[in-house]
Amino acid sequence: MNAPAPRGALRGAVVLSLVVAGCQGGAPSDSAAQTLPAAPSRLAEAPRAESVPASRRTAIVTAVERVAPAVVTVQTETVERAAPDPFDVFFGRTPAEQRRPGLGSGFIVREDGVVVTNAHVVAGATRVMVAFRDGKRMPARVVGADETNDLAVLKIDAKGLPVAPLGSSDDLLVGEWAIAIGNPFGFVLGNSEPSVSAGVVSATGRNLVGAAEGGGVYVDMIQTDAAINPGNSGGPLVNADGEVVGVNSSIYTPSGGSVGLGFAIPINRARRVAEDLLAHGVVKRPWVGLTLQTTSDARTALDIAASQVVVRTVVPGSPAARAGIGSGDVLLRAGRRALRNPFDWEAALLEFRVGEQVPIIVRHGGREQTVTLTIGDLPEATAPKVTVLRELQLVTVTPAIRAERRIQSSAGALVYQVSDRVAEELGLQTGDVVVQVNRTPVSSADEVARAIDAYAGRGPIRLYFERGGQLAFTDFIIRQ
Repeated sequence: MNAPAPRGALRGAVVLSLVVAGCQGGAPSDSAAQTLPAAPSRLAEAPRAESVPASRRTAIVTAVERVAPAVVTVQTETVERAAPDPFDVFFGRTPAEQRRPGLGSGFIVREDGVVVTNAHVVAGATRVMVAFRDGKRMPARVVGADETNDLAVLKIDAKGLPVAPLGSSDDLLVGEWAIAIGNPFGFVLGNSEPSVSAGVVSATGRNLVGAAEGGGVYVDMIQTDAAINPGNSGGPLVNADGEVVGVNSSIYTPSGGSVGLGFAIPINRARRVAEDLLAHGVVKRPWVGLTLQTTSDARTALDIAASQVVVRTVVPGSPAARAGIGSGDVLLRAGRRALRNPFDWEAALLEFRVGEQVPIIVRHGGREQTVTLTIGDLPEATAPKVTVLRELQLVTVTPAIRAERRIQSSAGALVYQVSDRVAEELGLQTGDVVVQVNRTPVSSADEVARAIDAYAGRGPIRLYFERGGQLAFTDFIIRQ
């Protein structure tokens, strides 16, 4: 199966050509003219909206009428500096800048101009504009973005805007109507009215794992066969009652277009993330302080999905340690969520709130018991990013290193030395292989350094790494 591609910023220009073919021929004969019915003096008018039969006003129609006014186009501009030309360097000329446009979708959640969209729609943007269905455009600022959940909040200076009503994603039914609203290909289609595609909720709680363009693991997603196309990213997924139940995010596709495998972020998670971004500018990332293990022969997502949630290590003094959870314990349930595999645990982490007390059912030594886990705040690596990078010594994985250490990942950066302070704060060990930083895959030590440098000070960082042939991750914050 192909990797999930984020349906976000549509880069560059797209040109559509319309070809009109004319039919040539002589005038009709008199006999033909006599057999044709007389042409009406004028074309019949379409019935007025109020006379449309009730049978045509389906649940989809009314749902779209309720939500579409709050759907907007998110237009971005990214400035990239062109690769330096040797002659430019020699003559002291400044490398040229390239301005790349991008397009996505979003929806208004507060009448004073708060807009929710995907993080990858506005990633790296130097300029963001929001366009309404009447063609009006307004500048927007990025209040905050959460790379892990692929969500961002924008703010425009306006009042009295239409608001998309938010529903609940906790009680979705497989098979119920799902309506995707957005702006695929933006204004290339000729006007600013949002497009609508309809389908059903194909599944809930979907976990997507792979070497994904735009990022590794997507957990607890809504799957739908409603068409999600380029530019739809950040638009709402709506139920038959006209309530937003998800934020359209990604698709699985062999061709780059929709093939009926679309995925949306549950709105209950999006609501919590948006509230954190509005209140703090960043998401308060919950921290538990434990890592999981999988069976030694787990090499695929199916292998991992078939394994139990077994605790591998517990950080001393962490919330998990204070709750009495230890190495080798099996986690069975977190709150109302059954933990069947490590993906379920990662989905549970996305639901936790800092300070929340969560009952955890644990199997310890063959006996089940319930412990109370008080969710902590993410540890901070408070040193400047330069110091962190200096204390984290990396080397690019070569074929020789990969063979010698039996590394499963095809590329990455090997941790060959790490200070005690950074090891404690970041959770990394000598011998780990860093393969991804947030949603940026990395294949060399330089790429890891550049990614950490780019994300430092912008919010939580999730570092994916291979340890002992198994994929793990650690979350932390680097304060500037």
